[in-house]
Amino acid sequence: MTPHEEYKQRLQERQEHQATLTKKEQLLGNARVLVFLLALLVIYLAVRPKLLSIWWVTVPTLIFTALLIWHERVTRALIRSGRAVAFYERGLARLEHRWIGSGQPGTRFLDETHPNAADLDLFGSGSLFELLCTARTQTGEKTLANWLRAPAEPDEVRARQQAVEELRSQLDLREDLALLGSNVPHGVDFHLLVDWGKEPPLLVGTAWRVVLFILGLCGITALIGWLGLGWGTIPLASVILIEMCVFLSLRARVLRVISTVENKNRDLALLVGVLARLEKESFTCPRLAEIRKSLDASGASPSYRIAQLSNLLDLLNSRKNMLFAPFALLMMWGTQISFAIEKWRLASGASIEKWLHAVGQFEAFCSLATFAFENPEYPFPTIQDEGARVDGKELGHPLIPKERCVKNDITLSEEMQVLVVSGSNMSGKSTMLRTVGINTVLALAGAPVCAKSLTVSPLVIGATLRIQDSLQAGQSRFYAELLRVRQVVDLSRGKPPLLFLLDEIFHGTNSHDRCQGAEAVVLGLADVGAIGLVTTHDLSLTHIVEVLGSRAKNVHFADHFEDGEMVFDYKMQPGIVQNSNAIALMRAVGLNV
Repeated sequence: MTPHEEYKQRLQERQEHQATLTKKEQLLGNARVLVFLLALLVIYLAVRPKLLSIWWVTVPTLIFTALLIWHERVTRALIRSGRAVAFYERGLARLEHRWIGSGQPGTRFLDETHPNAADLDLFGSGSLFELLCTARTQTGEKTLANWLRAPAEPDEVRARQQAVEELRSQLDLREDLALLGSNVPHGVDFHLLVDWGKEPPLLVGTAWRVVLFILGLCGITALIGWLGLGWGTIPLASVILIEMCVFLSLRARVLRVISTVENKNRDLALLVGVLARLEKESFTCPRLAEIRKSLDASGASPSYRIAQLSNLLDLLNSRKNMLFAPFALLMMWGTQISFAIEKWRLASGASIEKWLHAVGQFEAFCSLATFAFENPEYPFPTIQDEGARVDGKELGHPLIPKERCVKNDITLSEEMQVLVVSGSNMSGKSTMLRTVGINTVLALAGAPVCAKSLTVSPLVIGATLRIQDSLQAGQSRFYAELLRVRQVVDLSRGKPPLLFLLDEIFHGTNSHDRCQGAEAVVLGLADVGAIGLVTTHDLSLTHIVEVLGSRAKNVHFADHFEDGEMVFDYKMQPGIVQNSNAIALMRAVGLNV
């Protein structure tokens, strides 16, 4: 089946299961009400007419308890079923291009000083990150974002490709991960937990734990003596006074121990689930096997150890129960559990970062594997170890709906370094630059690409597609562009080689200065071995091809009028554009020109 057919079939199955569970939950809810009313009737008949023994109430009580447990299980299953339905609905939304605004935009990863992130729509609403990201934790989101922002070395790219290929078909695994932590939102942040795990211990010593245990035992004993044995208030008051002194001496450290983790139970449940699911898997490709091996250690598994911490937090939070709270105070329950938490942290806290790193890597791979599964026609690119090269056949933009995506061939190499792209407004020049850039980002992140084939070498990308002025910084758009071009030029002097994507360079100044400056920049980039594209409306810049000779070529996008309307084919053609549509567009929007 195609991915769309697979998702549709599974969605129908999950919806049918959800409907069955919904009916069952309603029946169980009604049954609980009836049994409760029956219990009230038995109590009435036993108390007033005394027709029944009061012991008969145990029958509806037992039935009600069994129904309560059964109802709880069905409710949990119904919640999971709802998440399964949502999982496949989101998948279909991506396939049908209805996903924009419904995913994680990753806006926090958008750095305006990054040389291409804003220009290539890597983050934000409708971005590549929103299309790709299925991670449940901020660690997974950050890992994926880092892969998109920084190109990997060739060997690392190939290792990621193998991992993505192995995970591509494991739809059941990705569904299981999506169902974990039904009440946990996306983007769970564990960085405070990592920092907490690495802090030096604050509560140590067996002696303190013995003292606290004895004081708690004495407190309960004194309470029993006061209530039932006629001991009076002096023993109880004495124990309470001693406990207060001990608590005050430890209070600051106790609060520091529990402040970070006290309310993390829900988040830890998700982490336990992801780790447990990962621990069940075995992989053949080296990168995934390495991640799986990082979870192997002597003693208990990471999921078990995190579950231990979660259980300790359950015990800690039980002191807030109204019935248990008075006894918890006498037993110094919170302080005793804090010592137990510190013992856990001393044994396992330093490993939290390693476990989360494994989870983040795995979630990032699952995000790319989902993209690969949903686009089976997208191939993995061939990675060239050295040189500067982007050689794509039928290269398209992955964020454009497939039915509207027009694909073009492109070749940039050490022999053909520069393509000067001319063309009329809205003809596809800027989209071509973004297409080359975003597919290069995907390729060097280890993902499949929107192309028939693509060969790419390690490259750093510098772009000037979306330069904005800044009121806060007091920068005009032209000055902001100058700073970005300077950044691109600086990148060209390092390694790996530069892929430059310059859109209407220096169009904010007069034609003479624009042409002179743009020509100098492009020639300088070519001289240091950079490759790339530069778009222009100023046809005088197209003469740069004569200076570079065989290392550069003019290409263009054209348009034509058909039945009184402007039509674009978005196909890149050789040579310089021969017409302009600016006046026609002005008139089309109602300007009298």
